[in-house]
Amino acid sequence: MKKNKKLSAFLGEDTEVEGKLKFHGTLRIDGRFKGEITAIGSLVIGEGGVIEADIHATNVLSSGEIRGAVSADEVIEILEPGKVFGNIEAPNVVIHPGVIFEGNCWTHAPKKRVEEEQVVVIRDAKAEKKMITEQ
Repeated sequence: MKKNKKLSAFLGEDTEVEGKLKFHGTLRIDGRFKGEITAIGSLVIGEGGVIEADIHATNVLSSGEIRGAVSADEVIEILEPGKVFGNIEAPNVVIHPGVIFEGNCWTHAPKKRVEEEQVVVIRDAKAEKKMITEQ
């Protein structure tokens, strides 16, 4: 996981949040979260973090506890003393020694990135020919 990502938001260890969380950038959670997390960016879960949620992010780095399915577009990395109780899926999965993992793990080829904005050029040969002849 890229280490030079700037932290966009932080939920401290005395924080408890429940619901749907969507964000762009990098978020670190050291508190408790219950619900659903969707991110275009990186989710970092500290040692004190306890997550009861299905997670989908570009990257997930955790040394806390996760209860739920985790999927990432690039990397899932679980550090000691991390715990994961649920299925994980990503092109790259790193599980360090000392981690507790109960679930299934799938790896696959990286998905092709889809640009957020795409330009589509539609050519109309008749209209182009008419424009040329009118000039």
